[in-house]
Amino acid sequence: MSRKWILPLILVLALALTLAACSGNQAAEAPKAEQPKAEQPKAEEPKAEEPAGKEVTLTIGFTASQTGKYNVPSTRQTTGLQMWMDDVNNAGGIKLSDGTVVKFKSVFYDDESSKERVQELYTKLATEDNADFFISPYSSGLTAASAVIAEQYGIPMITTGAASDSVYKQGYTVVYQAYTPASRYLTGAIDLLMNLDPDAKKVAFVYENSKFATSVTEAAKAYAEKNGFEVVLFEGYDPETKDFNAVINKIEAAAPDAILGGGHFQDGSTFARQLYEKGTKVKFISLLVAPPEPTFAELGDAAVGVTGPSQWEPAAKYSPESAKAAGLEWFGPTGEEFTEAYKAAHDGEEPSYHVAGGYAAGLILQKAIMDADSIDKDAVLKALDAMDMMIFFGHIKFDTSAEAHGLQIGHEMVLIQWQKEDGKLVKQVVWPKEGATAEALYPIR
Repeated sequence: MSRKWILPLILVLALALTLAACSGNQAAEAPKAEQPKAEQPKAEEPKAEEPAGKEVTLTIGFTASQTGKYNVPSTRQTTGLQMWMDDVNNAGGIKLSDGTVVKFKSVFYDDESSKERVQELYTKLATEDNADFFISPYSSGLTAASAVIAEQYGIPMITTGAASDSVYKQGYTVVYQAYTPASRYLTGAIDLLMNLDPDAKKVAFVYENSKFATSVTEAAKAYAEKNGFEVVLFEGYDPETKDFNAVINKIEAAAPDAILGGGHFQDGSTFARQLYEKGTKVKFISLLVAPPEPTFAELGDAAVGVTGPSQWEPAAKYSPESAKAAGLEWFGPTGEEFTEAYKAAHDGEEPSYHVAGGYAAGLILQKAIMDADSIDKDAVLKALDAMDMMIFFGHIKFDTSAEAHGLQIGHEMVLIQWQKEDGKLVKQVVWPKEGATAEALYPIR
């Protein structure tokens, strides 16, 4: 080959190698050009701010006695709980500091007022419905059955409509009581009787053979005897009893100054009516559960003078001012606001304490989540342990000892009595004195 062609050929080859090298470098560095897309953490950095728009819906599981003997109070309790849930959700939910918005939905089943159904259904709520929190069924017996499941699955449960002390003395760590315990249910009635008549000395206890009523009357019996009363009759009756004539005959033979006891709405109402129809002479009557219900007035004259312990009444004077005076934090609506909202939705009917108890259970859970600033169950449990506040329902504080963890130690009962005013039956608060709306009618017959 002629030397004159070598130099141009070398130049062509050099140029070709240079172009190939450049082409190779471009292919190798192409991923670098796309690296900003591959740097996923940078692209997702706004994820740290995601809670600002994050909404979580927690499931509250419970059973309700849509059928069976607990139907009336249980239905009202459910109404109160649903009212609370609607209020929270309609207000935009609970806003945590990280921007999370917490809302609620409920899943519940008819327990048919049956303990056997309760355990089956709460297990279903825990394992199939994935409930985040529990509310108890109505009644101490049914709550005792549900508490076992709550503890087994570590699901925090606020109990309402469940006063028996023994439920909270089983070593449970996730069960918290909204109601005043049964051991203090009828002690106010005895205090009122002593205040009205220092000479009254004979008391008859007639009570339903149920976990709740038995624990209440046993505690009240001990309290009465401690205060010098003679217990002339201590008689239990079957929960399905509809004819009280036999026990009324025993009452009349014992001639007590006062009759205390009862059990739940249906039996208590029937007992009060039959006492009136038989013309039983007695100065004072105080029955569990039934008298505070607005429908107790349907007994007419048989309701006059009958008293009953109530967890709450519309006239109860709990307020931000009374909370401040007691050195407590106030939380939630006032009693007046709660009552007016309920009346507006129920054709002017006043809420019973069962309705209020359902709403109060929701408020307790709401405040615990807010104080915990979290939906983590352990954090919520710690907040419940530390809780010491006043709501429209009254003072809320829990025993945190190992012996009675979750027992309510803040809330106190009020005693109501049905009286006639301008020919119309009205419910008055007659004890304690500082909360009374009227003087007690005594003797009633």
